[in-house]
Amino acid sequence: MIKTAVDLISAWLIPALILVVLVWGIAKKIPVYETFIDGAKDGLKVSVDILPYLIAIIVAVSMLRASGFFEIAQQLLGGLLTWLKIPVDVLPVMFIRSLSGSAVLGLFSEIAHNFGPDSYVTKLTAIMVGSSETTFYVLAVYFGAVGVKKFRHALLAGILADIIGIVTAIAVARWLFL
Repeated sequence: MIKTAVDLISAWLIPALILVVLVWGIAKKIPVYETFIDGAKDGLKVSVDILPYLIAIIVAVSMLRASGFFEIAQQLLGGLLTWLKIPVDVLPVMFIRSLSGSAVLGLFSEIAHNFGPDSYVTKLTAIMVGSSETTFYVLAVYFGAVGVKKFRHALLAGILADIIGIVTAIAVARWLFL
């Protein structure tokens, strides 16, 4: 009975919300269609403005993967990571998470496929993915959309938050799963 009510509410919530907004706009004598078109134009302008930033992020992630950077980093940091009991396979996730959510989800999917859903490395990666932000994506897209040029303090805060998120993810995964 409850599931049916939730399904019914879920199916009608967004259409009802749209209808309420339309009726409210008409009641307030707002030119609803023209306002919608103006918003769509502004959205398209923002999309065009942030496109170079998105392309830069995609190119950076692709260059890192294609150049063998992660393999070299795994070899260089492998001993330290092993000593800290951090699986070396999560290293690319640590680097890519700040750049791209989609790329890190691809890495997570690859790790889950290779190691299985119940492995420690998969659980650690899942916690890492959920405990950090795509700092450079946020800076590029949101700050680029509004034209912010000086974002060094936001960058520092974002990178610091990412590091804290990764360290916390490692601590939580050890506490829960080791």
